[in-house]
Amino acid sequence: MTQPHILIAGGGIGGLVLALSLHQLGLRCTVYEQVRSLKPLGVGINIQPNAVRELFDLGLTQAQLDEIGVPAKEWALVGQKGQEIYAEPRGTDAGYRWPQYAAHRGQLHMLLYQTLVDRAGAEAVQLGAKITGYTHGPAGGVTAHIARADGSQTRAEGTLLIGADGIHSAVRAQMHPDQPPIHWGGALMWRGTSRAKPVRTGSSFVGLGDHRQRMVIYPISAPDAEGYATINWIAEVTLDETEDRKSGWYRPAELSDFAHHFDGWTYDWLDVPALLRGATEIYENPMIDRDPIPTWVDGPVALIGDAAHAMYPTGSNGASQAIMDARHLCARFLQDGVTPAALRSFDDAYCGPISELILRNRGAGPFGLLNMVNDRCGGAFDQIDDVIPPQERAEYMAQYKTAAGFAVDRLNASDPTLPQGARLT
Repeated sequence: MTQPHILIAGGGIGGLVLALSLHQLGLRCTVYEQVRSLKPLGVGINIQPNAVRELFDLGLTQAQLDEIGVPAKEWALVGQKGQEIYAEPRGTDAGYRWPQYAAHRGQLHMLLYQTLVDRAGAEAVQLGAKITGYTHGPAGGVTAHIARADGSQTRAEGTLLIGADGIHSAVRAQMHPDQPPIHWGGALMWRGTSRAKPVRTGSSFVGLGDHRQRMVIYPISAPDAEGYATINWIAEVTLDETEDRKSGWYRPAELSDFAHHFDGWTYDWLDVPALLRGATEIYENPMIDRDPIPTWVDGPVALIGDAAHAMYPTGSNGASQAIMDARHLCARFLQDGVTPAALRSFDDAYCGPISELILRNRGAGPFGLLNMVNDRCGGAFDQIDDVIPPQERAEYMAQYKTAAGFAVDRLNASDPTLPQGARLT
């Protein structure tokens, strides 16, 4: 019997975790990534405890994650005048068996890439090769159409094709040719990092502002000897004027493009204008997603990650969900073999619930508490308990964590996604 061969379109976080998971199961795969060389691009991301658990189960260590990030201790939401709206512990401080990490996205990406090359060989990732489409095999299987960086066109035969090629996925475009264009809700984000002293617990994720404009601030490195760390920040503004639909990603920007929106955001514990001035590089990107689709599967072809469910980053859940997709898909291979039936089973279990999460994030995700404050008091309050009672705030956050798959009791009690030592040959 011919050994199964899984083709993976896209060498981002989801594609690389899928390849590592397949290698862990003893399955052969090839990742096709369009860039000629991988570089540590991007700024900060959060990896939720459910996804950190999967990275540990893949053999990555806490020491390796400590090299690229820092365990998160707190999630806090603060009003524009500095009034606390909600705060809760995170990671092991919240009782999880696994930490939550705030990390440098590019460094995590490179760690996954190097780990895959070390384990499966350099041939496991073909750079400068973009999968542009596919054809179903007459007797099963799939043929991937590949555009090479040198201008040549080639093809690859596989048992299955997994589209992990991001929000602009060519695999998804063929699967759903009539899909609506990328959705932009009117918010722009400017991202950067600055050297500064961490606030609150020293490892807090802080959302500061109101439903129209806010800052997200958290460290992605441990403090140095002088107490300074790399602080990731996101400045977000919802625009009133009508503009052309935006679909760009990480366009270089200038501080003067947006800093005026945050004049006067100075508190005894944080100086936002000074934090922004400390940035060496700034990138602008719109807050975009895609409308949910009815299925992620077309016979021997499936979608994962942003190709399946690109969502607003309001829940800090995009990278974590891509990791979970990869692991859950491999669990279906253990159950149903490397077959289209496994893809259908994965689709039946997750397409509907994750589609709901897309819409939940579009409604501001956990930052929806800011909308509630605005609706009830116009954002002006002295005591948050008079606006939203503590139990209502806690229930709102608990509902989001359950929908996103990292409710603490459920996660701690769950079995491993892939049993230790499981193999498919």
